[in-house]
Amino acid sequence: MSKATVGPTSSTANPWKLTTERIVIAGVLAAITIILGVVPGLGFIPLPNAIGNATTEHIPTIIGGIVGGPIVGIVSGLIFGLLSLTRATTPIFRDALVAVFPRLFIGLTAWATFFALVRINRSLAAIVAGLVGSATNTVLVLTMIIARGYLPASIIWIVLPQAIGEAIVAALITLAVTNAYFIIQGRVVHATDTRPRDELPY
Repeated sequence: MSKATVGPTSSTANPWKLTTERIVIAGVLAAITIILGVVPGLGFIPLPNAIGNATTEHIPTIIGGIVGGPIVGIVSGLIFGLLSLTRATTPIFRDALVAVFPRLFIGLTAWATFFALVRINRSLAAIVAGLVGSATNTVLVLTMIIARGYLPASIIWIVLPQAIGEAIVAALITLAVTNAYFIIQGRVVHATDTRPRDELPY
């Protein structure tokens, strides 16, 4: 992995400011989150265990925090949580404190991790942010499930292999998508071709 040589990204420059670009990013990721949530087997993958589903639904929220900043991450997490609540197949996730509240922190922790590491290495920052965002989802959801008395603490050991798999998948997809995003962003922002429009090859 090569060291990052870029300046501030869209998520690290004035991160709490709501811009047009961030609104667009939030809208696109909201649409992706909804598609994952409503198409069977994409966002929520049925499993024969106490939790009921594995998920890829948290990945757009992680990416939202990385490329759009904390506000985009929180909004994406809210949409993820509401979908989890409204499409719940088990009583556990019909509780908003389990289905919605923990998801508000996924994009926030992913952004904070990326922000802390991006000047060292952008690819490393994306991978670790993917792992941290996925772990945030798992840890906070399990914490609320146990705190609300739905399942005993022993559920942690049952869910752990699933959580590790989800984190690895999230990290790999996060790396691929964010690298592609920053490559495209760099070409748009730093284009230097000043030839007349009718002489350009595109």
